[in-house]
Amino acid sequence: MTQLSINTTQNVNINFTAASVGDRIFAQLLDFLVMIAYAVVVGFVLDLTGLAAAIEGLDNWSKMAIYLLIYSPIMFYTIVQESLWEGQTIGKRIMKTKVIKLDGYQASFGDYLVRWLFRLVEIFIGNGIIALITVIASAKNQRLGDMAAGTAVITLKNKININHTIIQDVHSDYVPTYPLVIKLSDNDVRIIKETFEIAIVSRDFQTIVKLREKVIAVTGIKNQSGNDQDFIRTLLKDYNYYTQNM
Repeated sequence: MTQLSINTTQNVNINFTAASVGDRIFAQLLDFLVMIAYAVVVGFVLDLTGLAAAIEGLDNWSKMAIYLLIYSPIMFYTIVQESLWEGQTIGKRIMKTKVIKLDGYQASFGDYLVRWLFRLVEIFIGNGIIALITVIASAKNQRLGDMAAGTAVITLKNKININHTIIQDVHSDYVPTYPLVIKLSDNDVRIIKETFEIAIVSRDFQTIVKLREKVIAVTGIKNQSGNDQDFIRTLLKDYNYYTQNM
C-alpha cells in the first residue's frame, strides 16, 4: 500500500495509507447509485404529480432550465458533500476514505472545487478511464484533480492512532489549568508523553515523579493539582489546547 507522510500544523509527521484503486472505484460506484436513486425518485414524483407533463408543454429553453434545477443535486453532488463533510461523500464514508491536503491543512472549498472541475474531464469523459489510469500511474494514487488541488484520498480503515503523536482530542469548551505549558516545545511534549506512557505500562511511578519535577523546573508551574499522573495528563491536554487555538 502507498504510504503518505503528512506534516501537521504542529510539525508532527503522521503517516497515512492512500486509498486503493479498488476502494476509490467502489466509493465512486456507491455515489453513482445514490445519484441514480435520486434521479429515479424525482422522475417518479414528477410523473405522479403530473409535473412532468406540464414541463414537457413548455418551450425547450424553459424545460432545460427546470430540469437543470431539479437535477442540480446530481451535478454538484461531489463538491457539496465533500465541502460539508470535510472530504467525504456517502460513498467515501461507506468505504472509509477521505480527501486530505498533502500539506497537513484541512482541504478548503477551493480545493474541492478544483477536484470537481477536473472530475468533469476525468470521470465523465472516457467513462473514468482517464482517472483510473492516472491513479494507477501516480506515486500517491492521485488523479489529475488531486494533483492540481494538492490533495490525496486516504483510507481510514488503518488510520494512525492519535496516541502515536502528541496530538490529543480537546473539546472546544476545555478549560486549561497550566498556561506556562507553552514554554515547552513539540519535541519536549513528545518526550514527556512517550516517557509517561512507558512508565504507566511498566508501573514505574518513580519515573513519573521525576518527570513531573523536571516539567515544573522547566516551566515554572506552581500550584499543581492532583497526583503525578493527573498532572502529566492535564499538562498534555493543556499543551494541545493552547497549540490548537494559537
